[in-house]
Amino acid sequence: MEKLQQLYEGKAKKVYATSDENLLIVDYKDDATAFNGLKKGTIAGKGVINNKMSNFLMQLLEKKGVPTHFCEEISDRETVVKKVSIVPLEVIIRNVSAGSFSKKYGVEEGIVFDEPTIEFSYKNDELGDPLLNAYHAIALKLATRDEIELIKKMAFTVDQVLTEYFLGLGIRLVDFKLEFGRLADGTIVLADEISPDTCRLWDVKTNEKLDKDRFRRDMGGVEDAYNEVMKRLMGNK
Repeated sequence: MEKLQQLYEGKAKKVYATSDENLLIVDYKDDATAFNGLKKGTIAGKGVINNKMSNFLMQLLEKKGVPTHFCEEISDRETVVKKVSIVPLEVIIRNVSAGSFSKKYGVEEGIVFDEPTIEFSYKNDELGDPLLNAYHAIALKLATRDEIELIKKMAFTVDQVLTEYFLGLGIRLVDFKLEFGRLADGTIVLADEISPDTCRLWDVKTNEKLDKDRFRRDMGGVEDAYNEVMKRLMGNK
């Protein structure tokens, strides 16, 4: 398989065509953005960490019955994935109050919910990724009712698997964002990435933030936090 022309460059990744029309190559960058691209910077080594961590977790989820776009890691920053058309919904699962949830609803960070919550955002930078519900998504023809029910089921399975796995590493999975895509035959699979860019991860004992909030909030120690997650997750692999 041959790497061909660049198809797309986003905030955190570049995507390339390949000689196989059903496969793409994703190249993870060290660029960091926050607040819908208003804040920009670089997190040294982030691309490598996000690539390897995402691939590791995608394979873990595959074993638990969640289909993903992952095919093969071909370098520290590059991975072959199945070509999908992204469902324009960002799916956010929350286990603990934090970030925009705390701000929007006037509650302190750190309240552990009795059960996880789910919310959808319309994946549209120009509109600022507004929140919407399933009825809005159907009205806008972003997804069918059956697709939304399947996405919800898969998202809660991801939460269950990852919450348990991270707890074993001394990390609390506070909340995270998922994206899903359709294969050529319409099958829904988990796509995008799972990393400290897309997850809030707190140390269980100290509540120290081990994720992109350190960049968003100018807390410092961003690279150290990402490396700490990688070390716990991958060990010496």
